[in-house]
Amino acid sequence: MTVKKERVAVVGASPKPDRYSNKAVRLLVQCGHEVVPIHPVASSIEGLPAFPRLEDLDGHIDTVTIYVSAKRSAALEGPITRLRPNRVIFNPGAENPDLAAALEAQGIHTEEACTLVLLNTNRF
Repeated sequence: MTVKKERVAVVGASPKPDRYSNKAVRLLVQCGHEVVPIHPVASSIEGLPAFPRLEDLDGHIDTVTIYVSAKRSAALEGPITRLRPNRVIFNPGAENPDLAAALEAQGIHTEEACTLVLLNTNRF
């Protein structure tokens, strides 16, 4: 079975190896995905160029996986809609029902799930 490799934006990617968002960056890369870390000040994460905002991205994004609080992700509807990803994953602690409903209304699939679990169980 061939698994499609995706271009994945990790919102809230951390340069700190003990953070789940950093572990997700590493596991996504290990699984062969193209990873685009999003962090407001870090210039690189795990050797990958980081971007301060989703608005700074060009090209297609298959998945946006979110690791920031609902308060921080509330402003992401416009940038996510512009990117038109196939899906948005709200990781544990990053749930945002209002944003999820707004994205679903625009035809963007959302799910509350753990990126690490999805990857480790071949359900990503």
